[in-house]
Amino acid sequence: MSSKEGTGVLKSETDEPKATGSVNEKLLCHYLHRIFPESSKPGPASAAHRKPLSFENLGDHLEKLLTEDDLPEDGQDQVEGCLGPKTVVLDHSSGFEGLLFVDDDLLGVIGHSNFSSIRATTCVYKGKWVYEVLISSQGLMQIGWCTINCRFNQEEGVGDTPDSYAYDGNRVRKWNVSTTNYGKSWAAGDIVSCLIDLDEGTITFCLNGQSLGVAFSNIKMGPSIAYFPAISLSFKESVAFNFGSRPLRYPVEGYRPLQSPPTSDLIKANRLLGYIKTLLSTTIDTEEEKVVESSSASWQLHGDSTVLMTLAHIFNHFSPLMCKVYLVEDVLMKFLLSILEGGGSVEEHPLIQELLDLFWLLMEDYEVNECLKQLMMSLLRAYRFSPIIPDLGFQIHYLRLTAAILSHEKSRKYLLSNVLFDVLRSVVFFYIKTPLRVNEAGLDELIPTTWWPTRFDKEGKDERDTREETSEERLKRRAYERGCHRLKKRIEVVEELQVQILRLMLNNKDKGTETGEASRYIFLNKFRKFLQENASNRGNPTVLCPPEYMVCFLHRLITAIRSYWDEGREKCPGTISSEDAYVPPQLFYNGKVDYFDLQRLGGLLSHLKKTLKDDLATKANIIIDPAEIQATSMDDLDEDEESGATQRPSGAIGGAMARPGWLSSPTLGRANRFLSTATVSLMSPGRPLAPPEKVKVRTLVVDQRTEEDIEGSHSNDGLLLGRPLEETDQPIAEKSLLEILDGVVMMYNLSVHQQLSKMVVISDDIHEYAVALKDIEDKIAQCSSKKAEILEELQKSQRVFAEKLNHLSRRLAWINVTIFSKEKMLDVYWLLRVCIRTIEHADNTGSLFAFMPEFYLNVAMNSYSALKNYFSPSNCMEELPEYEETLTQLAAILSKHFADPRIVGTDIKDSLMQALASYVCYPQSLRAVERIPEDQRMAMMRNLLAPYEQRPWAQTNWILVRLWRGCGFGYRYTRLPHLLKTKPEDANLPSLQKPCPSLRLQKHMADLLSRDKDMAASFLNSVLNQLNWAFSEFIGMLQEIQQAAERPERNFVDTRQLKVCATCFDLSVSLLRVLEMTVTLVPQIFLDWSRPSAELLLRRLAQLLNQVLNRVTAERNLFDRVVNLRLPGLESVDHYPILVAVTGILVCILVDSDKQGISRATAVLLSDPCFQLRSIQYLLGEGESGATSTDSKHFSLHTYTDYISAEEKQKVEQMLAFLTEESKQAAASTAPTSEEDLCPICYAHSISAIFKPCSHKSCKACINQHLMNNKDCFFCKATITGVDDYTIPGLS
Repeated sequence: MSSKEGTGVLKSETDEPKATGSVNEKLLCHYLHRIFPESSKPGPASAAHRKPLSFENLGDHLEKLLTEDDLPEDGQDQVEGCLGPKTVVLDHSSGFEGLLFVDDDLLGVIGHSNFSSIRATTCVYKGKWVYEVLISSQGLMQIGWCTINCRFNQEEGVGDTPDSYAYDGNRVRKWNVSTTNYGKSWAAGDIVSCLIDLDEGTITFCLNGQSLGVAFSNIKMGPSIAYFPAISLSFKESVAFNFGSRPLRYPVEGYRPLQSPPTSDLIKANRLLGYIKTLLSTTIDTEEEKVVESSSASWQLHGDSTVLMTLAHIFNHFSPLMCKVYLVEDVLMKFLLSILEGGGSVEEHPLIQELLDLFWLLMEDYEVNECLKQLMMSLLRAYRFSPIIPDLGFQIHYLRLTAAILSHEKSRKYLLSNVLFDVLRSVVFFYIKTPLRVNEAGLDELIPTTWWPTRFDKEGKDERDTREETSEERLKRRAYERGCHRLKKRIEVVEELQVQILRLMLNNKDKGTETGEASRYIFLNKFRKFLQENASNRGNPTVLCPPEYMVCFLHRLITAIRSYWDEGREKCPGTISSEDAYVPPQLFYNGKVDYFDLQRLGGLLSHLKKTLKDDLATKANIIIDPAEIQATSMDDLDEDEESGATQRPSGAIGGAMARPGWLSSPTLGRANRFLSTATVSLMSPGRPLAPPEKVKVRTLVVDQRTEEDIEGSHSNDGLLLGRPLEETDQPIAEKSLLEILDGVVMMYNLSVHQQLSKMVVISDDIHEYAVALKDIEDKIAQCSSKKAEILEELQKSQRVFAEKLNHLSRRLAWINVTIFSKEKMLDVYWLLRVCIRTIEHADNTGSLFAFMPEFYLNVAMNSYSALKNYFSPSNCMEELPEYEETLTQLAAILSKHFADPRIVGTDIKDSLMQALASYVCYPQSLRAVERIPEDQRMAMMRNLLAPYEQRPWAQTNWILVRLWRGCGFGYRYTRLPHLLKTKPEDANLPSLQKPCPSLRLQKHMADLLSRDKDMAASFLNSVLNQLNWAFSEFIGMLQEIQQAAERPERNFVDTRQLKVCATCFDLSVSLLRVLEMTVTLVPQIFLDWSRPSAELLLRRLAQLLNQVLNRVTAERNLFDRVVNLRLPGLESVDHYPILVAVTGILVCILVDSDKQGISRATAVLLSDPCFQLRSIQYLLGEGESGATSTDSKHFSLHTYTDYISAEEKQKVEQMLAFLTEESKQAAASTAPTSEEDLCPICYAHSISAIFKPCSHKSCKACINQHLMNNKDCFFCKATITGVDDYTIPGLS
């Protein structure tokens, strides 16, 4: 094929027949013979036998050279021993079972049902054959061979039928109906080679080129028996096949790929490449008229017409070949990699840039486009599936070439516009995979000495005090740290290359008339689409970017953004530094950035535009077109119906996916085929991303945004349109960086935090194994030498645990370097501070705060949680810069916004509440809450003390309890004391944080409840109501559990029922503790009867306390029987937590109060008909006679000497003595009451109140409680206007 820019244009420019430019005919002939020697072997032929060469006959000469070694065409369509099409792919028409997604090239597949199976289109019956499988996910898969007679279903796949054979690296087994152990475990990024020898009747598998041994021998062979490559895989698992369409990564001698390589084209391509190499190292010296050799590394075109004409002839043949994937990978990629083999920076190898210039000059556009696409696909595949070696040489090699290609401006812009995000999963370039087998990755050489914590406290936690280390432990730890440092240095080389690639993509200074928009703006629009795919298709495996890729991409992106940000500040000193970066609030409401359908703090965007249009006009000078409001309203009406259609699971036949999405398979193409056993749905590759949206004035089409739309101009603020009055006009940074920063925050929310929580599990595994190993070593030390068998078993266990710990500690070193290093921690910390500043700026805009997307608050909370829980203890959070200030800022955000009326989403409000509850658990973060301004602290406490009805009161109650823990009666434990008494050796007991009460916040609570009498009454009534409900539910659940446990058939109790029961118990205890705190801090709420509702509150309190005591302390009652069952899930349910909480309240009102308060409390308690002195005696283990019980199982505060102080026990004894005496006096002085004088409502108290105007009567407790919710009389329904005291006639 002739090149449009090659022979046509260039030949017309050099029209002289005798000479080319300044090159005479003889010199040209000599030059062309040097480039195109007669024989296939390099070297000059004799001058006598070679014919003259010029550009007129060069074409014929080149054609002859390329065809002299042509292989004779094989007249047969089939290679012997193989049946099926020459191009081997997966059989998407009939050879599958279940639901599957298959890639464009029919080589990649994702399982979309329980256990899907698919086979290839070609089978083999004779000879030795091999194919490769690129493992994309390490889950449950069975890979191997099957005959056409094998029938699979959703439960049985390859290897589960007689004539199928499979290897399963997930369970490390081989399958042929039965199963046995075989091979090694595989990981994502591994390559499995499947070999079948139909001469010997054997099947063998290899993992990354290493044979796993013969898996099956004597397989069934003979007439009508042929084997297909096949796979069965579970839901969301993914692989890609290489049957020979690309060079095998690990060819095996004697075995042929199922698809024959393009041998003839390979010979041509290599020969043409040889001509190019010779040309690059050959120079014409026109002055001395001779051809000389030169270095190809410094070759440049310089517009030499002779060289151009020569290259044009070569590229006439070379260009079409470079559109074929096999040749690109086997010829071109190897050549380009060889250019970089000398080392040095990418900039030191300009030859690649010159070659790419030639490609664009001498190849048709479609040819160079296809060539670059295939080249990047091959590079990405090679990078992803290269084994990890100690110096990471493979990864560095492929990344260097990627950087060199992207350094070429025209190539970079083409790839960004059409390939890197549309065809490839280019995020893979920024991923560093974690080796599953550390010995093969060379980590045992890089980190020869392993280490793990060996000292544990009484709760099984690692004690990090290095002062207590032995010299041997210290030496091991330091040697391990040195090994980790060596590993870090090697990985940093890869990370620097990845950042370099990203910086090339983010170049915003390469705008040109021919090449179009600057790279950054192309990247920005593609990046936004990438985020949309991942935000809108959570759960769709063909679209979602795996979270492990997202983590690495996020860190590289942060590094690149910050470097560009600070470079921009050097050029424009008025902007802020990246340390103070934030996203301005106008991005959230001016419509310049599309947030898809992500939830805003104030609800739906259409609703916010209608309700806040006036605020937008006055504060941000943004006018909402009424027609747009009408349009968005109509959108809302159709939203449910449309979202149901577009977000329906891909299993829906016919409408499988909103867009052909990314396949998790290593082919890295788009999955545009959805396979179902019922039908096949083929989707058009050009299908748009989603159904066309209704036009909304607010939205700019992402693909059509220009640099001016983003950066703005003199009359246009770009992304920062609509600056609110609260925002300064100081420039922040280049506006494109602000949008990328916004995308980084969104990325963290989508999947990065989730992945961080997954990766920390290895550290947890090490902890568990270390505890187990220490336990084994202790047992070995105690084991007698006479018990040889036991000792041998213990030593065997010791070796197993030590070997596992060696492996895990090296894996952890890799993960700590790539994910949890100090630098990565600083990235997450920077992101936290960006979110905090962004939230603060948005908060200042008042009502416009409602436009902020919810994910900013989520990322602020989650990133803090990650810093605290995932990065420590390898990195100390306290060492972060301005740590305490950041902690205080976050505390201010949590304390203000957990009850912010501008936030309407229940999920985000719950998250804020839970984050605040976690915040007050730890001393450092609690001190941060105490450091926020007093008015904010008071506002927070006021919100916490709002009535519990119609809001998530349980979380609020936990917060108040945590402010009190450490101050209450017997409330200083970190483990539930009753569990330590029953299971002292159990290291897995539930553990609580060490108490860290806040006296300052308690004081604020006391001040608020003292000053605001109405708030105090409503708050306490709501607490008492919830306590009544929670304890009643708990008792009801106990009854159901006991009935189930006592049935003759002994049915198992539902675990969910047990969990609900335990939760109701915990809620009851926490509500009692809040009452204890209130009584302790503000006793006058109950005991100062001049306050409204004080007497009622005291009577309600006494009534509830008596009910709890009676239910829990009755001998051999329901509570006792269920507790003694010791059911799993009910570990927290016991006498101690609830009785101690009740005791704390009683001690406060009966012992610690003033004389008048004690008198009133005693009178109310004793007058309650449910009061039983026996319940109080039970607390000290005394019976009704006053004698102390000798039963060791009987509850008594005396047995908890570690948790209850002597002073507290003395107060309980004093209270018991006082109540004993008072109850005797009350019994002696109480005159019999006639039935007519008892309250007609409760029949428990004497009549003490008369209603106005109807004059009906009851006791004060009943009427006061009734009037809280209803103003009508009990009896006549008249409206009560007042209540007066009533004294029974004849009583003084």
